[in-house]
Amino acid sequence: MIGTFLKNLSILKKFLFINFLVFLIITILTIVYLNNIQPSLIKGKVFNHIKVLNNTTENLNRLKVNFSEKDIKKFLFSTRFLFQNLDRVQIFDDKYNLIGDTDTLNLDPRAFSQRLDLIEMNDLNEAQIETKKIIKPKKDKKLSIIISKLKEYSKSKEFGKSYSFTTESYEQLLLITIKNNLKDGKNVGYLAITENVNDIKVAVDERKNFIIRTVILVVLVILIFSFVLNRYFLKPIKNLVTYTKIIKDKSEQSSNIESIKKRNDELGILSKSLDEMTNELNNRIATAENYSTDLLHEIRNPLASLKSASDIISETENKEQRDKLIGIMSHDVERIERLITDYSQMLKDEVIISSEKMEKIDLNEVAKSVVDDFNSIYESKRFISILLKTNGSESYKILGIENRIEQIIANLLENSISFSENNKKIFVEISKVNEGNISLVVKDEGVGFSEKDTSKIFNRFYSNRPEKFGEHSGLGLNIVKNLVELHNGQIKATNNKNKGAKIEITFPVA
Repeated sequence: MIGTFLKNLSILKKFLFINFLVFLIITILTIVYLNNIQPSLIKGKVFNHIKVLNNTTENLNRLKVNFSEKDIKKFLFSTRFLFQNLDRVQIFDDKYNLIGDTDTLNLDPRAFSQRLDLIEMNDLNEAQIETKKIIKPKKDKKLSIIISKLKEYSKSKEFGKSYSFTTESYEQLLLITIKNNLKDGKNVGYLAITENVNDIKVAVDERKNFIIRTVILVVLVILIFSFVLNRYFLKPIKNLVTYTKIIKDKSEQSSNIESIKKRNDELGILSKSLDEMTNELNNRIATAENYSTDLLHEIRNPLASLKSASDIISETENKEQRDKLIGIMSHDVERIERLITDYSQMLKDEVIISSEKMEKIDLNEVAKSVVDDFNSIYESKRFISILLKTNGSESYKILGIENRIEQIIANLLENSISFSENNKKIFVEISKVNEGNISLVVKDEGVGFSEKDTSKIFNRFYSNRPEKFGEHSGLGLNIVKNLVELHNGQIKATNNKNKGAKIEITFPVA
């Protein structure tokens, strides 16, 4: 149930709820502890009282002390060391009259060393206490309470056992333990021990105050931490969530992601990555939309031609004209097929490239491999030679995707070959432009570019080649341009001084 409840809460509310639960549990345990600590400490005091009472009654009976005021005072004086750690010891007769009180004795601490087992009743005489002034007990609130409790005690089932209780007097917590004294099976009087246990009350109160202060401090810390958590972490996350919703819904609503991007922590990095990813996706979507538009435009013409030819062919009976129309239809179908094939491959390359990792590669080795493959095909087929020129002592390391660099070089060579007649040469040159850049140049001896073409040849579906050099989809050089830009390179097209086309690519040094 709690799990379901938490599932529907925000992070901040979850944090506060969990802290509240933990805090509540700790508070309950603390209250239970505080409520039990005082009785526990008092119990230890009671145990000591009972021990003293038992020893006292034992000695009263052993010494055969009469419960008269005179004999009890002698006894208390002689056994004073028993009560040195107690505030007050009182002895009552069976009529609840006070006949002995340690508060009326001016006790000398030097006498506390005397052992009780050496004391005999006949040693107790007036000479031993003549220097000691006996003070008449005063009637006070404590005495009234004790007498009242003695009366209740004598009629209760606790009679014959030690009975303890606490009471407050003048802002002091007092622990009182009472017990009757039996002689020959008959009750002859009562003993009461009174001890100030205010130290226990003070200690417990101090602990309670400490707990209260701690609770207040913990609450403040939680509130401050919650504010910081919400202000610096949860609020930016909410802004990121809002940003993603805006993108999803294609809303024009503004977001605060720019302020988050300025941060140098993980949230700043996350927001930058999210923004970059979003921009990249938007660019890809825009590119795909443009590709689709261009593809539709390019397909529309051969489709129109194909439709016209199909309409005419059904109406003509002239064989020569029918063969011509079939040739046109076949040409249009091939063109459409070529456009769709190249377009599909281009989109496939876009997806593959996004998942590939760039590494340090040797541009010279990649170019040599591609040139060797093309020479093995076209030297024997069309007697076209491809010559690779480099400085062997130089290092041509670039950061890139090896098979994509191969694709760049292969597309450039295919383009040059398609514009070249038999028995011509194509030149591939690799050199260092400066310390930061490496140049790759592909030159041919073909017809070259018209001046108006040099600014358009890298556009999608653009092709202005003479009929004798065949037809292409117009995507080859556009693909090359995209791949070059992916490698942070630059590409440009010019004509050779003598004859032919020249395409130069510049890559940054790895």
